[in-house]
Amino acid sequence: MIIRKRKTTSDVSEIAKDYLMRKNIYLNDNWYFKNEFDEEMISSDYKSDELLNVRIPHTVKETPFNYFDDKIYQMLSGYRKEFIADKSWDGKRIVLHFEGAAHEATVYFNGVQLGVHSCGYTAFEFDITEKILYDKPNIIAVKLDSRETLNVPPFGFVIDYMTYGGIYREVYLQITDKTYVSDVFVYTDVPEVYEPGLEEKKVSPKAIGAFLHAKIKLGGNTLGCTVSKSLRRIAGKLPECVNDEYAEAVVLNSSSENTDISFGFHTLPVVLWDINNPALYEFIVSIHRDGKLLDEVKVPFGFRNASFKADGFYLNGRKLIIRGLNRHQSYPYVGYAMPGSMQAYDAKILKEELCLNAVRTSHYPQSHEFINECDRLGMLVFMEFPGWQHIGDEEWKKQAVINEKEMITQYRNHPSIFIWGVRINESADDDAFYTKTNAVAHELDPSRVTGGVRASTKMNLLEDVYTLNDFSHNGKTPGCIKKKDATPDMKKPYMVTEYNGHMYPTKSFDPEDTRVEHTMRHIRVMDAIAGEGDIAGGFGWCMFDYNTHKDFGSGDRICYHGVMDMFRNPKLAAKAYEMQGDEKHVLELSSSMDIGEHPECIRGDIWLYTNADSVRMYKNDVFIKEFHTADSPYKNIAHGPILVDDFIGNLLYENEKFSTEFADKVKHALNTAARYGMGELGIRDKITGARMMLVHRMSVKDIVDLYQKYIGDWGGEATSFKFEAVKNGEVVKTLIKETVNTICLDTLVSHTELIEGKTYDVASVRFKVSDQNGNILPFFAEPVRLKAEGAIDIIGPETVPVRGGMAGTYVKTKKGQGRQGKLIIELDAQGELIRKEIEFNIKEEVIDYV
Repeated sequence: MIIRKRKTTSDVSEIAKDYLMRKNIYLNDNWYFKNEFDEEMISSDYKSDELLNVRIPHTVKETPFNYFDDKIYQMLSGYRKEFIADKSWDGKRIVLHFEGAAHEATVYFNGVQLGVHSCGYTAFEFDITEKILYDKPNIIAVKLDSRETLNVPPFGFVIDYMTYGGIYREVYLQITDKTYVSDVFVYTDVPEVYEPGLEEKKVSPKAIGAFLHAKIKLGGNTLGCTVSKSLRRIAGKLPECVNDEYAEAVVLNSSSENTDISFGFHTLPVVLWDINNPALYEFIVSIHRDGKLLDEVKVPFGFRNASFKADGFYLNGRKLIIRGLNRHQSYPYVGYAMPGSMQAYDAKILKEELCLNAVRTSHYPQSHEFINECDRLGMLVFMEFPGWQHIGDEEWKKQAVINEKEMITQYRNHPSIFIWGVRINESADDDAFYTKTNAVAHELDPSRVTGGVRASTKMNLLEDVYTLNDFSHNGKTPGCIKKKDATPDMKKPYMVTEYNGHMYPTKSFDPEDTRVEHTMRHIRVMDAIAGEGDIAGGFGWCMFDYNTHKDFGSGDRICYHGVMDMFRNPKLAAKAYEMQGDEKHVLELSSSMDIGEHPECIRGDIWLYTNADSVRMYKNDVFIKEFHTADSPYKNIAHGPILVDDFIGNLLYENEKFSTEFADKVKHALNTAARYGMGELGIRDKITGARMMLVHRMSVKDIVDLYQKYIGDWGGEATSFKFEAVKNGEVVKTLIKETVNTICLDTLVSHTELIEGKTYDVASVRFKVSDQNGNILPFFAEPVRLKAEGAIDIIGPETVPVRGGMAGTYVKTKKGQGRQGKLIIELDAQGELIRKEIEFNIKEEVIDYV
C-alpha cells in the first residue's frame, strides 16, 4: 500500500490535488538483500532466513577503514522488494527508476526480466505500466554484479580506486498521466558581459537579455493538447526593476504519439549564474487537455556564458582561472552508499571550506544531489564518463558510448557543468572511438565544450579543450608544463586536470617537513598555472584520501593523495586552497615551532598561510616583525604564503652593544643558523662570527648563549609565539604556538536536524584533538569512543583511532525510533576523560513511499 507522510490531517485535499500530476513514490525501505543471487528470489513465494532487511542507499559490504581486500565487495548479489500498488495508479503510466546501482543490474518485475543496465554511475528506468498488479503484491528483484571482471567501463585492467557495489542511490516509482513530459533540455545564449567588481562581490548583479533554447519530448497521445512553458527565478540576488517571470502556451493540433518540440525565445532581462551569484531559474513545462492539467515538469537551470578561448576560460565575459580539486564519491566503511545530505555536504566543503571555484568528478558521473549543490553554491563542474586508462573491445566501447549518452542527457540542465569529459581518463589515442564520443557530446548538447583527459603531452586532439594530467612538478622542477609544450594546437584552449597526487602522497600524521612540502607543492603548481596566462586553470589531485586497490596507495589500501583525510578533515595542504578565498579569515603557520620535529633540529623554511594583508609576530609577547603578503614570492595567486625569515626583529639593536649595521649582520647569521643550520652559514656570516670573537671579545659560549637568548631552541625557557593577522589595519585572527598544557576535543557536525524522508539521513561528525590554542596535535593517538542513543545508529566502528590528531564518524537515522538521537563521544587525555554529547533532532519529510 502507499503511505503518505503528512504533518497534519488537513492536507487530504492537497493530496488529491497533487495526485493528478506526476508523483515519485519512494522505494528505499524494506529491501531484502543476500550476498549471493538466488534465482528463486524472482518468484513471488520466495522466503529465506538468510535475507537481510536493508535500506537504500545500500552497499553490498561494509568495509574496514583500511587493510582490506577489494574482493569482499565483488560479488553477484541479490535484492528483493515487495509492495502493494495503490489502486489510484490504475490508468496511469508507471516507471520503475534507479538512480544508481553498481555495476551491472539485471532487473526483474513480477517474475519477468525487464532489462539489464551496465553502468554503475548513471540512472536507468523501466516502464512497468502493463506489468503492475493491483490484486496482490508486486515483486522487484535485482541481480547485481559488482565484480570487476565485467566487460564494461571502467573495468578491464587495474583501477586506482575501489569501485564498491550496491544499490547505492535512490529508487522510486514515477507515476504520471499516460500523456506526459518525457524530457526537457534547456540551454541559453548569453552575451559576454563583464561585470567589474563582481569577483570581489562589490557590485549588484547585472540583468541582461538572453536567448533560451528548449527541447521538449512528450510521451503518449498529445493530440489536442496545450503545452505551456513558463520561466521564473528561484535563487540568486536580483537587481531592481527586473521582471522575474515569463509564460506562453502552444496548442498541438497535429501531434499524436511521442512528440518532440524545439523552440527558442528572447527572454526579458535575467540575472546570470555565476560563481559569486549562482542565480537559478526554473523552466516549467505543462501539458493540458480540455483545461485539465495532465503533467508538469520543473527544470532548474541557469543563464550563463561559459566559454574557453586560446588564452583561458571565461565566465560571463570575465577571465576566470579554474581553481579546483578532483573528487571521488566514496566514504569510509560504506563506499558509495551515502544519501543526498552527505553528497551536498561535499560540495559545501569544496566551496566554503576549501574556497574552490571548480571540481572534477573523477572518474564518472556523480550524484545529482552533489551537482545540485554545486548549482546552488556556484561551483563549476567538469563531468566525465566512467573509465580509467583502459580501453576495451568493441562491446566495451559500445557500452562506453551508452554511458556517455546517459551522462549527458541526465545531467545537461545543470548550469554548474561547464565541460564534458569524453575520453577515458589517461587512455591512449583511439581516434575512431574518440571521434564518436566527441560527436555524441556535441549532438546531445551543443552548448558545452568537450575535453579529454590525458597523461601525456602532444597527443591527438579531437575535443575542444586539451586537458592534461600534469604531474611534472617534483618539488624542484617548474610548477607546470607550458602550454606550447603540452598541446599540439595552440589555437585551442588548454587546462590542467590533475597535479600532485601520487607525486607526493602525504598522511595527516606524517612528519612536519613532509606535510609542509605537500602544501608548498600545491601552492607552487597553482602559482605557476596562474602565472602562465594561457592555461585555463587546474584541478589538484585530490579532495580527500580514498581506498584503492593493491596496485596503488601505501599498502593499507588507501591513497593518501588528498588535501583532506577520508573523513574530510583538512590536512595542512588544505590551507593552500582555503587561503585563496576572502569569505573567512585564514591564518596558519607551517610549523609547530618544535625543533625536535626536524632533522638536526633545523626548522627550515617556515611559512605563514593567510589571506590577510600582513601578519605581526610576537615572541614571548615581544614584537618581532610584521610580515606582509605583498612580500610573498608567489605573486600569481590571490594570496601567496609569507616566509618567516626573522625571529629576532630589532631586539639586538635594543639590547646588545652592537652598532645598527653590525646588529643586522649578527641577526642575519643567527636567523640563517636557525633556519638552515650552522653548516649553511655563508662567508659573510662566518666573518660576522669572527668579528664577534675578535672585536667584541665574545667566546663560543657567549655566541651560543646569544643564539639561545634570541632564537631560544635548546634548554632555555619555553617560548611562546603569537601571530596576528591584520586586514585593513585591524587584527582579524590570532594564532598562538606554545607548549601544550591542555588537550581539547573539538567537533564539527554537518547538521543536527536530520530528515527521515525519501530515505534515511546521515550526519558527518569530524573530530579534532587540539591544544589550548586550537592547534591540531598530529601525533596524538588515543582512540575516540562512541555511543549512539535514541533514533540514530553509528556507521562503522564505535571505537575510532585518532590519526594525525583527527578522526570522524557518521550517524544515520533509524526509522520509527522517535525524533531524538544522541551521540556520546569520549576521549582519554592526560589522565582525564573528555566527554561530549551531540543532540540530533529527527524530522519526517512530507513524501510518499511504499
